[in-house]
Amino acid sequence: MAPDTDVLPPAPAPDAEARERALAAALARFDAAQGDNDRATAQASAGPARRTERRSPVGGPLMLRTRPLVAATLVAALAAPAAWTILLRERETAPPAPEAVVPPPPAAPAPVAAGSARPAAPPPPAAPAPAWHAAPLAVTAPLAQWTLPEAAHDHQDFARNRNREAPASRGLITRPAAPAADARPAPAEPTGRDRFPQAQPSGFQAVAQAPVSTFSIDVDTASYAFVRASLNRNVLPPPDAVRVEELINYFPYAYPAPTSPEEPFRITTSVFPSPWAEGRKLVQVGIKGYAVAPETRPPANLVFLVDTSGSMAGPNRLPLVKQALGLLLTKLDARDRVAIVAYAGEAGTVLPPTPASERQKILAAIDGLGAGGGTAGGEGLRQAYALAEQGFEAKAVNRVVLTTDGDFNLGITDRDELKGFIARKRATGIFLSVLGFGMGNHNDALMQALAQTGNGAAAYIDTLNEARKVLVEEATSTLVPIAKDVKIQVEFNPSQIAEYRLIGYETRALRRDDFANDKVDAGEVGSGQSVTALYEVVPVGGPRTMPDLRYGATAPAAAAAPSDYAHVAIRYKRPDAETSRLIEAVIDPGQEVKTFAEAPQEARFAAAVAAFGEILRGGAHTGRFGYGDVARLAAGARGEDPFGYRAEFVGLARAAESAAALAPAPR
Repeated sequence: MAPDTDVLPPAPAPDAEARERALAAALARFDAAQGDNDRATAQASAGPARRTERRSPVGGPLMLRTRPLVAATLVAALAAPAAWTILLRERETAPPAPEAVVPPPPAAPAPVAAGSARPAAPPPPAAPAPAWHAAPLAVTAPLAQWTLPEAAHDHQDFARNRNREAPASRGLITRPAAPAADARPAPAEPTGRDRFPQAQPSGFQAVAQAPVSTFSIDVDTASYAFVRASLNRNVLPPPDAVRVEELINYFPYAYPAPTSPEEPFRITTSVFPSPWAEGRKLVQVGIKGYAVAPETRPPANLVFLVDTSGSMAGPNRLPLVKQALGLLLTKLDARDRVAIVAYAGEAGTVLPPTPASERQKILAAIDGLGAGGGTAGGEGLRQAYALAEQGFEAKAVNRVVLTTDGDFNLGITDRDELKGFIARKRATGIFLSVLGFGMGNHNDALMQALAQTGNGAAAYIDTLNEARKVLVEEATSTLVPIAKDVKIQVEFNPSQIAEYRLIGYETRALRRDDFANDKVDAGEVGSGQSVTALYEVVPVGGPRTMPDLRYGATAPAAAAAPSDYAHVAIRYKRPDAETSRLIEAVIDPGQEVKTFAEAPQEARFAAAVAAFGEILRGGAHTGRFGYGDVARLAAGARGEDPFGYRAEFVGLARAAESAAALAPAPR
């Protein structure tokens, strides 16, 4: 039978040296085929550096000496005519050698054509022709298996760069190509560098020696959101991160509201047994602010001051800032104006004062922000206030909204100097609100100081839902103040109350003489906001925490009615005024109930939240009361919960039972 001239004749398997020479010749012929122009262009390319390490689809290096079949298969696909010609020539000179066994990739073995199965062990001397000359399907199937997204490009890169000069001589750095941006893993959050105001929990005071309690009102919610973020990571928050009053005031309370802006606050009080200490009582002081109708609110002149430093690069930082500011825009209209200042190593204006109706222009400016560099927060504040002054309107809400993790490390970083600057700007009618982001290096202490000095609230944004709560659902409360420098003073009647302690508000304590001093700064209350303060008291004859002084007995005040428990006074200023006004109320036995179950629902829920905060801080006064008891009380006092905040709290109380005491160090 005449030989078939259309089929390559069989050839003995070449040895390793012959295969090396064949491969080198094939690659040289491939390079020559590219032409001088192609090589010159490739060498001058300014694009990303090419890979220099060959990797197989299963992750291991594609070493040419140990994977001859795969390398030859790739060369055959790219330069088949030249390769086959050289192999035929090598057949005449190369001595016979046993065929190397190349196992298929373990992830998915290549299909093999019928009648050409690959042997599992080296064949005997009389084996048929090697795989180099197998039927076409036996060659193309492994090629398809190995040619994954980078295989062909990697081989071409290797061929083009094989004989070029070293990258260093061209001023380039060759490194593996970076993954796509959306596939790049997020940077790990730092751990253990958060900073919080340090204040010891308030202890009991003897009414006979110190009958008056004075403090600045507080409607901040940052502490609750940070506690939640910690517990959602299955870690207990640091005790200093827990400000009990901010946990209590995170929730709206259905207190009776005032009916006129002329007297913007209404006081609600109640007295009921303490659920964690037999013989003690809780005194609730609830305040509800007047709610301004959204359609009648004053216009807003807002400056978004955005931290774009390198520490804001994480996904729950600058990207969340952008989403949060976009949500806030949905609550603004043509009456309002927005400007944007960004700061990193330097500060600069991103968007001059712009009508909020130009929504796409503002969103484009926000979307263009990127993170990198140091944190020149002081210069950012200076430029932001300058823009606020540029757009200042006497009858508008003039406010700077700072979004940051609080890590000021360039320029003016001294807290007292920053507070002095903000206080001077506050006097001009420009307020400052602070939105905190990130965890691990969160400078809550600085943010609290700035917000309190700037007559604004501090919130912590850990999720998009929290941004929606603060900037959409409570937008009017967040942006529109109804009173500033709001102070509370409670005087206890020593004929009825032996001891008391204020739960929380440690960082808001004021001296007794500060109450009537209109030069002393205090907190701001926004439209429709509610504020709750809880006192734990020991009635006369109850289980005292301190014995009577040997020489210091004080007679009850003659003006005090024998049955009164306490007198409550509130001082406040209207947002555009500098003289305070006074509201007063009396707490008497008529507001007391005999059992905790009879207490008003809002008071019971506030007590459950207070106990939660106390336990997180060490539980010095809560005895054996635990997180399970907190969850039980809160679940029984949820009431109407349209946004699910109270249900979420019940879950957090249960989560705290199994949370770790300390976050693990990042790897």
